[in-house]
Amino acid sequence: MTPPRRVIAKQLGELLVERKVITPEQLTQALQVQQDKGGLLGQILVTLGFASEEAVAQALTSQYGFPFLPLKHYSIETELVRLIPENVARQYCLVPVDRIGDTLTVAMADPLNSHAVEDIEMLSRCSVQVFVSTLSDVAEAIQRHYGASDGG
Repeated sequence: MTPPRRVIAKQLGELLVERKVITPEQLTQALQVQQDKGGLLGQILVTLGFASEEAVAQALTSQYGFPFLPLKHYSIETELVRLIPENVARQYCLVPVDRIGDTLTVAMADPLNSHAVEDIEMLSRCSVQVFVSTLSDVAEAIQRHYGASDGG
């Protein structure tokens, strides 16, 4: 079972406005897109060009207490990559980064996806510790360590 997280009562959008990353008007526009099309608010803000992935990831770390881990120059051991099948890594946009005993550390773009964490715990038979990384960092790490997808 994962330990409880420190949760700040503010929503991600409020935090980003407070940090002057986005304007209240941009938040309203992004929330409208989310209501119409669905999706994660942070990713919508990035797609609209209102916020950088890093700013969203940093806000998530401050909001929920997950540590931030940039993956750009991070090398992942082959034995860790074998713990999580490629299709699962791609589906949940996460990569394993470390294992100490029976605790597996993963970096993921959506640290609030408890279903992903439960699946990884089942697959790896480890308890999972979550770090936040940007969507493009995780996608690049998956590409680098699992190789090109052949349609799977």
